[in-house]
Amino acid sequence: MTVFLHTLRDLLADLSVGRGSDALPERWAKLLAALVGDYPADASTLMVAHDDGLQPVAVLGLDDEVRGRRFSLTAHPRLAAIAAHPGVCRFPLDSPLPDPFDGLLDDTLSHVHDCMGVALRDGDRLLGMLTLDALTPGCLATVDDDELLAAAGLLATCLRLAQQLSDTRSRLNQALDQHFTDQDAPRHSTPDWQSPAMRRLEESLALVAPTDMSVLLHGETGVGKERIARRVHALSARREGPLVRVNCAALPESLIESELFGHRRGAFSGAVRDHRGHFAMAHDGTLMLDEIGELPLAMQPKLLRVLQEGEIQPLGSETPQRVNVRLVAVTNRDLSQEVAAGRFREDLYHRLSVFPLQAPPLRERREDVPLLAGGFLEDNRIRLGLANLRLDLAAEHALLSWPWPGNIRELEHTLGRAALRAFGDQSPAGQDARRNAVVRIAAHHLELPTTPADDTTSSEPTVPETHPAPPVPLREAVEDFQRRHIAHALEVHDGNWAATARTLGTDSGNLHRLGKRLGLKP
Repeated sequence: MTVFLHTLRDLLADLSVGRGSDALPERWAKLLAALVGDYPADASTLMVAHDDGLQPVAVLGLDDEVRGRRFSLTAHPRLAAIAAHPGVCRFPLDSPLPDPFDGLLDDTLSHVHDCMGVALRDGDRLLGMLTLDALTPGCLATVDDDELLAAAGLLATCLRLAQQLSDTRSRLNQALDQHFTDQDAPRHSTPDWQSPAMRRLEESLALVAPTDMSVLLHGETGVGKERIARRVHALSARREGPLVRVNCAALPESLIESELFGHRRGAFSGAVRDHRGHFAMAHDGTLMLDEIGELPLAMQPKLLRVLQEGEIQPLGSETPQRVNVRLVAVTNRDLSQEVAAGRFREDLYHRLSVFPLQAPPLRERREDVPLLAGGFLEDNRIRLGLANLRLDLAAEHALLSWPWPGNIRELEHTLGRAALRAFGDQSPAGQDARRNAVVRIAAHHLELPTTPADDTTSSEPTVPETHPAPPVPLREAVEDFQRRHIAHALEVHDGNWAATARTLGTDSGNLHRLGKRLGLKP
């Protein structure tokens, strides 16, 4: 209990300075471990409820990529049953309901044989969920329901306090801005980024989104710039207004002015009716100008005038029209270099870049690859109708080693193709067999080059080949492989457990717990 109280104190201290309930993985993991870490479970999760489902914020005994997944109640009947249960929900050992963590607890793709959970509530409102899973049938029978309910009550209190602190801070920020409405800011489910680069970007987003400043968002192709622009809108006071996206590169030069500012009937040949431009469509909302670097030089003074005057004049109209639009300009070009080359107006560049944001490439945020992969695996699991979809150890190493020149888009497409190849190799026959299938993606399914394109991960250990003798039980063989593989990684990193966890692509707390179970640490 002392560990729990100290961890709770640290958690609330971090929350009080603005870190949200799903931005503190280490704190939540320590809370979970303090309360249920000694239970005879192979895996435990603490999940927080969002509009788009349940998001794990702390896991024990599971890969870190699980925290990148979203578990909807409609897609996972066991989670729905736990959410509807008033107390501790225990499932029969022969329950036909698929478990959301089937095949994720160890490297043998084993199905969960013992499962229980408790819904975390604030009155009738679902805050989250606590789950326990075990591979051994009947393993969780010794867990005392009253003790588990007490632990769940403490976790629910922690979640409630976290949300109250977050909401209070949000309301204080709103009170400081006269443009904000009286509505509470909605909670948006976002991944719990591990990389410093993305955490800095999230801090900048939280700073600029509530204002009406123009934002210039720069980043390489495939880094997720559109998603970031949508976050700017969703976190702003304009979130109830429209978000209009325009791809400047896709507009014919002869129609750009009409598309942006609109026209009146008869303004030019073919203008048979009035047309609202994108600025008018985005009134009281946000206009996202994608590929702004492709805007022709002749159009740039007209865009500058709209930004300066706050009004547009549709083609064929004699009367200017006031517009209230927040602009987010997106580009993969370096506009300062475009200015120096004479291809972009300097005054427009400075008007657009009131608050510049840089979306980091995936090679600079490799810590986030497991979280992103988890989300894409869940998407493909649903698409293929599988019980579960996971990566084997060699595939995880391959994902962490590859520099991803195509960034997040390349990762998404790579996992989509790999999931289909792995599914084809297994080829479960019939719909029922598919629903019970746990498909494992191997390194060869990814079809990535075996040698990384840069040398940033050349020191990572390779996966050793093991051939256990037939008489050895499978679980012992798996544990023996894990023990030797982790020991080798520890030797490479001079006994540094945190660095070893990063190399192995797993959560540090989970690795410490596994190390104790395997006898690698006292």
